[in-house]
Amino acid sequence: MTKINNIGVKLMRKAGFNRDKSIEKAVNEILKSRARSRIYIYLLMKNGARTEEIIKGTKLHPSTVRETLSKMHDNHQIYRKKLKNDSIGKNPYIFYPISPIKLIKRHASEIEDRLNKLASLAFSREKEESFRPVEISIDEGVENL
Repeated sequence: MTKINNIGVKLMRKAGFNRDKSIEKAVNEILKSRARSRIYIYLLMKNGARTEEIIKGTKLHPSTVRETLSKMHDNHQIYRKKLKNDSIGKNPYIFYPISPIKLIKRHASEIEDRLNKLASLAFSREKEESFRPVEISIDEGVENL
């Protein structure tokens, strides 16, 4: 998992990412939320972070970050691991993003479903048997980064 996340970081650095608005916009279109996209990109760049670090790094309101992290975890866009803490109190979580390839594949699958629904309407009207489902393939060949 770390190898794929490192590939995502290399891609972002190669694209000149210093909070690049075009990358943030592209991720925003997939995650459908500015807060989610900022958190996802931050986690990708840091390769994991605690809630307090995410709040400082994204400059989002603490309640927004906590609520968004919960929703992203429920939607399997991020995962978390408990950090062992010797002090008294709760053990904090470290949050990690899913790989960019996995995120893209999920988005492609959603697009395929929508396009196939639309295509099935057209083909059912024409009563043709030649309907072929729309299929989007993602090439994972990124060895030269």
